[in-house]
Amino acid sequence: MLVSAKKMLNDAKAGKYAVGQFNINNLEWTKAILLTAEELRSPVILGVSEGAGKYMCGFKTVTDMTKAMIDYLGVTVPVALHLDHGTYDGCYAAMKAGFSSVMFDGSHYAIDENIQKTKQIIADASAQGISVEAEVGAIGGEEDGVIGGGEVADPAECKMIADLGVTMLAAGIGNIHGKYPENWAGLRFDVLDAIQQKTGAMPLVLHGGTGIPADMIRKAISLGVSKINVNTECQLSFAAATRTYIEAGRDLQGKGFDPRKLLAPGVEAIKATVKEKMELFGSVNKA
Repeated sequence: MLVSAKKMLNDAKAGKYAVGQFNINNLEWTKAILLTAEELRSPVILGVSEGAGKYMCGFKTVTDMTKAMIDYLGVTVPVALHLDHGTYDGCYAAMKAGFSSVMFDGSHYAIDENIQKTKQIIADASAQGISVEAEVGAIGGEEDGVIGGGEVADPAECKMIADLGVTMLAAGIGNIHGKYPENWAGLRFDVLDAIQQKTGAMPLVLHGGTGIPADMIRKAISLGVSKINVNTECQLSFAAATRTYIEAGRDLQGKGFDPRKLLAPGVEAIKATVKEKMELFGSVNKA
């Protein structure tokens, strides 16, 4: 069954590890991540952007597929189905469709409007046992049509959002979606530390987990990050494995063109990526 992300993230915060959010794009993505989480006995968060939700024929289709897959595969670890970078209306649509967690990205609003909208979503989500992620500052780069300027979060504003009772908080600390440029200055740990001091026990979220060096990941976790988002890296590993399969002509051998065979190397690549991240985040055997 699907669960709120609240307990798994509170446990992660207390245990000084992080739970991975791995975005899903289709059946193969979902199956690969669920199987890896079960194998490693790790809690997991399945992230779904509004664009991916539309691609998969709506949030209800995603919810039904995920629930059915959890049942069919015998998955017993905690799984949260989470809306990633949701709009105000998108959050309500995801909640209605059965998502167990939502992110309202109000970072592009003035802080007063961000607070107002976040507060309303928290009230309605809490009544249904749904966890809520909010954002202050902005994650740089572009992901599925959501473009952020990379503004570093104000710790005082983070406290204002945290005081609303939000489950988890994403704060811009120099992280970006997609590939990191060669001249990237790195994460602003001074800002992260200040946010941690202001927000206390509340789990913090690090978006743009692809390409951040392992030592920075570990330091971020030590400073209160309890949820780390990974999307691009799974896409890259899937694409590379699929390309290798096709360039080797394996799709032309026998029935190698069968989608179940054609996509299999990419699925295994996603599993390997997810396993690597779960081990780095410290969530293995924490379910």
